[in-house]
Amino acid sequence: MKAFLDTSVLVAVFYGEHKHHIPSRALLERYEPDEVCCGAHSLFEVYATLTRMPGSLRASPEEALLFVESLRMNLTVIALTPEEAARTLTMAAATQVMGGSTYDAALAGCAEKADAEALYTWSLRDYQRLWPAVADRVRSPDSSSS
Repeated sequence: MKAFLDTSVLVAVFYGEHKHHIPSRALLERYEPDEVCCGAHSLFEVYATLTRMPGSLRASPEEALLFVESLRMNLTVIALTPEEAARTLTMAAATQVMGGSTYDAALAGCAEKADAEALYTWSLRDYQRLWPAVADRVRSPDSSSS
């Protein structure tokens, strides 16, 4: 797998006015569906984020679901088995991951499972700090090259 996209990238793809929309969308469009992936948990995070935004930015449940379905057609979704989830939690505990960062650790575990060449995120420091196995593969979408 060439690229793993975290939730911050996927949400930016949805919103045309998002400050990271252009590089995030270009990154997703650069790859064939079998070359780019995300974690299964990101589908829930994207849906939750889109449906809780303030005011006119809030997507309806139907709009959010339509976007999630389009993601499923344009990338590969990676899920951890129960054993992989247990190993990921063990690594998270060993690196002192706590609270909401646990979800980023789960996504890093998915990127590792996919053997992604790069993990793209707008939260670079979070992944570099919490998951040593993928730290050298963490990239910003605006620093990617063709």
